[in-house]
Amino acid sequence: MENKGKRWDTKNMVLMALFAGITCVLAPLSVPIGPVPISLTNLVIYFSIFILGWRRATITYLVYLLIGMAGLPVFSGFESGVGKFAGPTGGYLVGFILMTIVSGLFIQVRADKAWLRNVISFTGMVVGTAVAYVFGTVWFCFSTGSGVWAALLICVFPFIIGDIVKMALAIAVAPVIAARIEKIT
Repeated sequence: MENKGKRWDTKNMVLMALFAGITCVLAPLSVPIGPVPISLTNLVIYFSIFILGWRRATITYLVYLLIGMAGLPVFSGFESGVGKFAGPTGGYLVGFILMTIVSGLFIQVRADKAWLRNVISFTGMVVGTAVAYVFGTVWFCFSTGSGVWAALLICVFPFIIGDIVKMALAIAVAPVIAARIEKIT
């Protein structure tokens, strides 16, 4: 939906605010399965990329981070503050910025065939999520003193299936929502 001529019109600014708000509502609703919880943050990011385009989706996620750093309890487990970035999951908060950009660059690629568009989008989300996994896992190792294998067992492997489901859901639903929003003047 990246519309270069109307990047900052009222409709897009409202959508950006809406997605920042959705992230603030859904991200804290996490399932604690260890030091890294299951969160809906990346699902919201995937949807925002399809609907807003990668640039506006990145700005939207940055707004969410600023809201959390300002003290509102919008991070997983209803936490907040700059200190969250120093904790074991801080690398994922930052890694999601990179995930938004990388995934979005793939998702914006146009293809004539729907199946090819879906393959490119899925590949982009996998690559972007892998970047977030790497960034988050490296920070987890640094902040906790864990070895790489132990960190992968805690921070990556338990999340792969759920993240693939989130990607599939985004591919199936977000373009439909984006098309409907595009029709709104």
